[in-house]
Amino acid sequence: MMTNNPITLRRLENFKKSRRGYVSFWIFLVLLVLTLPAEFIANDKPIAVSYQGELFFPIFKDYKETEFGGTFETATDFTDPFIINKIRGDGWIINPIVPFDHQTVAWDLTMPAPSAPDAIHILGTDDQARDVLARVIYGFRISVLFGFTLT
Repeated sequence: MMTNNPITLRRLENFKKSRRGYVSFWIFLVLLVLTLPAEFIANDKPIAVSYQGELFFPIFKDYKETEFGGTFETATDFTDPFIINKIRGDGWIINPIVPFDHQTVAWDLTMPAPSAPDAIHILGTDDQARDVLARVIYGFRISVLFGFTLT
């Protein structure tokens, strides 16, 4: 714990006087807090799904497609229009703000990858049609945590 050591207090006061450093510290802290739960911000799986009165949390567990009225015993693809319509017909879906994981390939691009920013891909896509914003969120988190681990 930090004590009321006069040297420590003086260092903190000097740090707070450095406006650029102090503001940068708070921006960094806000970005870190926002990206720690990256799966809740950028993910291709819904956070919660209600279907036929049951509550599912696909962000934590894979569910078979048959549980949502599909035909396959494989993990549910929540980007499939058939599954989305089945769920919305008898329930609801809560999706993350950015509907792409850092590895999700956007198959429905209107232009070849890499594509420019648009309403769906706020920072555009990379050369493999993956969402850049999702990759920045996950990349920031892993880089900062790796740096903290090494220090």
